[in-house]
Amino acid sequence: MSEEPPVTPAQLTAAVDRLADRFRALPQSRLLAAVPGHPSRAAAVLALAGRLADAGRALEGLPPLPVPDCGAFAVGDQLAVTGHDLAAAAADHPEVLADALADLAETDRTTA
Repeated sequence: MSEEPPVTPAQLTAAVDRLADRFRALPQSRLLAAVPGHPSRAAAVLALAGRLADAGRALEGLPPLPVPDCGAFAVGDQLAVTGHDLAAAAADHPEVLADALADLAETDRTTA
C-alpha cells in the first residue's frame, strides 16, 4: 500500500481559490440560506476562514484572533486571504496543509 504524497501549499491555495470564487459568485439568497451546523452558508465559510487563520497564527507562534464578520458578500475574500496566509505559513508542515484541505472539502460539501 503506497502512502499519499504530502499536500503542497499550491494544492491548498488552488482549493481555497475554487471555494472562494464559488462564494464570490453566489447570490445573497444562497449566501444567507442555512446549512447543517450553521445559520448560513456565509457563516460556514466565515467559520472556516477563522479556523484557517487560527492554524496559520499558531504556526507563527501567535494567539488566535477572530476573523471579523464583514458581511455575507465578503466571505469569499476572507477565505482567500486566510487560506493563502496559511499556505505560506505551513509550507514546511504538510500535515497542517492536509488538515486544512480536508476542512475545505468538508465545508465545500456542507455548503453545496
